[in-house]
Amino acid sequence: MKKLSFFIIGIFISANLFAQQALFGGQEIVSPEIHEDCSVTFRVQAPDATKVTISGDWMPSQGFTPGSEEMVKDEKGVWTYTSDILSPELYSYTFTVDGFKSTDPNNPFIVRDVSSTMNIFIIGGLQADLYKVNDIPHGTLASRWYDSPGLGIDRKITVYTPPGYETSKEKYPVMYLLHGAGGDEEAWSTLGRAAQILDNLISQGKANPMIVVMPNGNVTQDAAPGAGSDGFYKPQFMAPKTMDGTYEANFMDIVKFVESNYRVKADKANRAIAGLSMGGFHSLHISRYFPNTFDYVGLFSAAIMTREDATGKVYSNFDETLKKQMDNGYKLYWIGIGKEDFLYESNKEFREKLDKMGMKYSYMETGGGHIWKNWRVYLSEFVPLLFR
Repeated sequence: MKKLSFFIIGIFISANLFAQQALFGGQEIVSPEIHEDCSVTFRVQAPDATKVTISGDWMPSQGFTPGSEEMVKDEKGVWTYTSDILSPELYSYTFTVDGFKSTDPNNPFIVRDVSSTMNIFIIGGLQADLYKVNDIPHGTLASRWYDSPGLGIDRKITVYTPPGYETSKEKYPVMYLLHGAGGDEEAWSTLGRAAQILDNLISQGKANPMIVVMPNGNVTQDAAPGAGSDGFYKPQFMAPKTMDGTYEANFMDIVKFVESNYRVKADKANRAIAGLSMGGFHSLHISRYFPNTFDYVGLFSAAIMTREDATGKVYSNFDETLKKQMDNGYKLYWIGIGKEDFLYESNKEFREKLDKMGMKYSYMETGGGHIWKNWRVYLSEFVPLLFR
């Protein structure tokens, strides 16, 4: 019996040591390492590799993708790269090892954009402090299913409720925040840091407490890839029927669910809608198609363009319904675009249309292109203007 006990104890110790080795074994590598001067050192162990590069969104872009720089190998097989001093921002990066694109194995903080995964880190200060989790009251981020009679399926949305919602009896205004092509109901909460931005702005007294609803704009999906009934599959940039009017025409299914399940102020003065790129396209047409529904509209790098599949009723009588929206009155029509954005000219033409018809709007022009760096800024600028 004693021999059996010692045998069992030995197995337990061996298994525990193996687990500890799996957890803590190997060379301890810090990556990324943020220095006091806000330069950053990246490291990856690849002793047999012949070439390793790093691609980060702070580097000059090469078309629609960030640039890259070669890393340097030391005698232990660790490849290193140190950036220049970086300004406050949330940054993303990847490695490429002998032609194989990879995330940083020493950085567990990863986000997905369409089908690409990348690591993230934050250089604090200024605008970037809005993206951090600070020691303040926090709201709740929930994943909910709603019934869409118009689409004939149950679908997922992400809902942010402000600090104190669960313990109060107060009613709140609502912002509907829409993602871009290739995104889903998870995009604004992961890549956009929406919950952190709302928490921080509300805590600072710069924004009124509000509910933020982040739907899935791809009508052929019930949820994000891997989170719905279609299981695990590779996300695609443009899902079928994404911009053919079906989503916009059935958007009130979402509004009805929210106003039936949350304590909200269910009137035009307490509804906002905004979105980036494709979500800006959706926001433009939803607010126009339901012209007396939203007092606040935000177009972030909006995909204002003519599409061959845009044949739905939603897109008919564009000028007439836009004028009706103007005549009904609204409190804010907000447009933001980057100077290098490929949609810059179409946004410029749309503003010229608004100017010609006398439709008032607020406008923000930034540097950079069609990037999350801009969309986080636009959200941070738009939110404090709501429900005042």
